[in-house]
Amino acid sequence: MREQIGQEVSVVMIYSAPKRQALPHLIRWQNQDYRVGQIGYHHSVRQGAALHHIFELVDEGRATWFRLDFNTANLHWKLEAVSDGQPA
Repeated sequence: MREQIGQEVSVVMIYSAPKRQALPHLIRWQNQDYRVGQIGYHHSVRQGAALHHIFELVDEGRATWFRLDFNTANLHWKLEAVSDGQPA
């Protein structure tokens, strides 16, 4: 079931110099760590002076889907939505 969250979360990000990419690697939410599996979607949106990077991804076991927002103005991560893949 997809659920809107809207909470700040801790994220470990990895930067690859050869690929020139910075991507989330680990998400800590509700005292549980989720290793990032496949990133399905990434886009950027500008809101005023802030640039937001939006990531949609699944965890390593493909059990949980996440939508993350990285705000470049304050360097905060927000978990916008999560889904366990089950119907509502």
